[in-house]
Amino acid sequence: RGRVRAFSTPCSKVRVGQQRDCATGIHYSVEPFNVWVPCCARMQCLKHLPTGSKWTAIKLQSLRITVRPLTGTGTVTLAGIPCLQSSKSPVIAMIRNVSVTRFGRPEFLQCGQCLVHHCKSLSTSSGQADPIEQHRRRLRDWFSHESNEEEMRFGSFSIKNWRVDPMIVESSPEENRELTAQLGVYSHIEPKKSQIIKVDQVFTTACDESPVKNVLLYGMVGMGKTAVVNKLVVDWCDGKLSQFDIILPFSCVDLASQNKPTSLNKLISRKYAQLKTIVPQIGLGKQGNVLFVFTDLEQLRLDFRLSKTELCNDPNEPLPPNSLLVNLFRKYLLPDVNILVTTRPSAVDSIPSRYVDRYARICGFTDVEQQYLFFKNRLNTPGYDQVNENLMKMLYKNLQRQSQMTSDCFLPSYCWIICATLHFLHFTTANMPIQTLTGLYTSFLRLNFGGQILDASYQQDISIVRFVAKTVGKLAYEGIEKKKTLFSEEDLQRCFELDTKTEEELNQLTAFQIDVLGFFMSPIAQHNSDPLLRFTIPAMQEYMAALYIVLGEKKSVLEKVGVVVSDTIGKASEDVTAILAIVSKLLPFRILTLVRLVNIFPRIFKTISAKSKKGIANTMVFEMFKQDDEFNSDVLEQINVSILGEEVEVNSTAGGERAGTQCFELFPTFMAGLLAQNNRLLLEQLGCTIKNITVREIATNLKKNLSNVTGKQLPPSEFMDLLFFLYELQNDTFAGEICKSFQSLNLSQVKMTPLKCFVITSIMNTSSHPIDEINLSLCDLNDDCLKILQTLLLRCRDLNLQFNNLGLGAWQEVSNLLMDPHCTVQNLWLCDNALSEAAVNCIGPAITHNRSVTQLSLLNTSLGDKGVKMLTPYIRDNTHLKDINLASNLISERTAMDLVEMIKTHPTLERVHLYLNEISDSGKQNLQALNREQDGVTVLASITDGSNISAYWSLILKNISQNTANRDKELVADYLTLFQNELTFSRGQTRNLWKKLKLLRVENGIENLLKQIKQEN
Repeated sequence: RGRVRAFSTPCSKVRVGQQRDCATGIHYSVEPFNVWVPCCARMQCLKHLPTGSKWTAIKLQSLRITVRPLTGTGTVTLAGIPCLQSSKSPVIAMIRNVSVTRFGRPEFLQCGQCLVHHCKSLSTSSGQADPIEQHRRRLRDWFSHESNEEEMRFGSFSIKNWRVDPMIVESSPEENRELTAQLGVYSHIEPKKSQIIKVDQVFTTACDESPVKNVLLYGMVGMGKTAVVNKLVVDWCDGKLSQFDIILPFSCVDLASQNKPTSLNKLISRKYAQLKTIVPQIGLGKQGNVLFVFTDLEQLRLDFRLSKTELCNDPNEPLPPNSLLVNLFRKYLLPDVNILVTTRPSAVDSIPSRYVDRYARICGFTDVEQQYLFFKNRLNTPGYDQVNENLMKMLYKNLQRQSQMTSDCFLPSYCWIICATLHFLHFTTANMPIQTLTGLYTSFLRLNFGGQILDASYQQDISIVRFVAKTVGKLAYEGIEKKKTLFSEEDLQRCFELDTKTEEELNQLTAFQIDVLGFFMSPIAQHNSDPLLRFTIPAMQEYMAALYIVLGEKKSVLEKVGVVVSDTIGKASEDVTAILAIVSKLLPFRILTLVRLVNIFPRIFKTISAKSKKGIANTMVFEMFKQDDEFNSDVLEQINVSILGEEVEVNSTAGGERAGTQCFELFPTFMAGLLAQNNRLLLEQLGCTIKNITVREIATNLKKNLSNVTGKQLPPSEFMDLLFFLYELQNDTFAGEICKSFQSLNLSQVKMTPLKCFVITSIMNTSSHPIDEINLSLCDLNDDCLKILQTLLLRCRDLNLQFNNLGLGAWQEVSNLLMDPHCTVQNLWLCDNALSEAAVNCIGPAITHNRSVTQLSLLNTSLGDKGVKMLTPYIRDNTHLKDINLASNLISERTAMDLVEMIKTHPTLERVHLYLNEISDSGKQNLQALNREQDGVTVLASITDGSNISAYWSLILKNISQNTANRDKELVADYLTLFQNELTFSRGQTRNLWKKLKLLRVENGIENLLKQIKQEN
């Protein structure tokens, strides 16, 4: 055993037998039996050493003393013992079982020079990491963590895969003032290429320039300040930012919430406990190049006057957080550190320019390629390769058109909401958590504003979102009432009520206009007129208007006065009651009665308030079922079209005119969505409270109004909007009571997506009543849609799936539907869906085993002779079919006769449609000669029967004319021309005047159909 004594001495002479540390000036002497370790400022007491284990010094390698416990496998450095509070008292560490060399001294002392490096915290775990490395890991975990909104919308992503850097340019306070010159709204200006800098270059300067220590990075809400800071920190954690030895991020929102003064060292230790051992070195400037990052500077009120903020250069002196920042900027406290501050434009001038070395402005995504890259990375959903490709093609074309979306997407936040909306529209499945469009926009506000207040420098804590709802929401609602989307400066002044504001409120409003208003609205230059404002995202106008109404901000004069009076009387009522109890014996009865009448007013106000809730419900129903909007596409399709740039499909009205007025059909839907429990919880975090009693009163009145409307036959798009309205409400009990009145679902020509099918199924399944008819013709159905709808289709009696161009996967889902023992479908229309051989083999067994379908229409399904021959055995084995339509399938006369011969012996089949096939006149006569009584089957082969009209001519014409609007116009015209020729031929063959008139009447009906088709073309 040996003893090593280590001590610090200013003496330049070194005694015999001592070793000197070149780096620290610490001298070592070897004495037997005991070991003395360096008594420096980085050591703590002996109790931090592990107990119960034997420590062995094995070797000093690479200027480090390595110690390994005999019972463990990890290694730590002896120089890593935590420091003592006082470095004057010696610390003796007994090391047992020290291996001794043949020269009689410990092996780790054979080195001529022993260096003691920066200590590392030593704990009972022998493999604990360096504090800075631990700091890197923790920072990366924190800054790489996605919010709940991110994970809910897009799942788990690697930051490297989707993060796109916004553009940063050098700026100045003068440029910031110019950007807010027009209408007080932050304007977007294209940056010059010479001004562009990268994130890792904000502290870089030329050789002949003074170093950059303080950088102020500014930009309005949603511009990407948080993304830039995140990238900076993550790059440092990954070792890509070598110019800084340590980065210390702080949020000014958290600093503003601290009531007690604190020192800088304590502030660092409290937030980053893993750095507790090296905080004193940071305060002494011995930890290398340190970068402080302060985000959201606008949340602090800085005062650089010496009379208000005292000077301080001691990192251990407690000060208010704003005073700490002021001294850091003055370079009076830690003069060598670098500082990066992010703020909004209104707070740029809060720091004097002499304390800022560089101003940098975030410009967002100024390039179309940046926007496209963001969209591509975010929408790259596994398993949807074809959908992704088609979606990106349409999106890129719309961006290249320099459309309105291109100018809006310079804000990275708006790129997020567009991606989230497209993800909601195209990638929603039944397996995903329940998502709503209203929830998406509410989460969007939460991501950008959180629980921020309007102005932290004033005592009144006003939520930014609540203030937006009262002001911008009012402007949005007035725009919906007047059918306008552009607003002037006079409109802003009226909605903000500038004439009634105090000085403090005007200051708040100025900061709001500069920082926040540009997030919702953007200016539009007008030729020869003043600039106007519009909502950057059109749907945001409807959302803010809905929030304005649901929060009850739309009040009459009586309601505004009533709120104040009712609150005042309500607070004073207890005191009044107590006083009356004391003086009731002294006051005359009449005076006592008058005083008690005061308490009646709150009850009167409750009645007025209840009427306002009824008005909200009336507004929802009125806005949803406007006659001007009933011929528009459904709201989900309108949103999709507005993003992808397609032309909105608008059907012709009864008068042949197109609905060209501005429509706001999302407005009532957002109102319903804001009443949902999940959205109310999010709004509560944003400072916007919607009480349960308010929701109940609105729902009660809404149920009465909807019951009066749902009894009428709605257009398909309006009916889809109603289902989506109920879906956004997220109230199964409410939806179930409304759905009981839906005996039939007419959704013809509504372009179906998995999302719409999920909405339909989830709402209709809130009630288990049977459904008479579901019309899904011309809906672009695929296998995913049919799979989602299957539980609903099982309950219907008449199912119309015409004109959907069903693929093989969709035919498989139809087969699964027919094979289900719970299927109740009786009449099934599958017209104009091509049946390939594989599809016939898929659906054939289902036809055989089905026990519910009695009428099956396969008109114009491209069967041909081969398909009919494959289908015939399945039809023969079915014991429930009564009517089958095989018209317009290119069936030859021979195949038709064979089919009829088989049908003659069928136990239940009564009627077969074979018109518009390749059958000769003689063949038609032979088929028409068959009748139900003698031959067991009736065949409809033609519209004429020799010189007479067929008894089933009206049924045939009805089948054709009902599908005229959906089928190919030229094909329908050919069919009708064929019918007309047959009628003309039959009319010439008969001499009976009555028959001639009857044939002429039918011929005129066909002529009218042909004219209608020509007009539509």
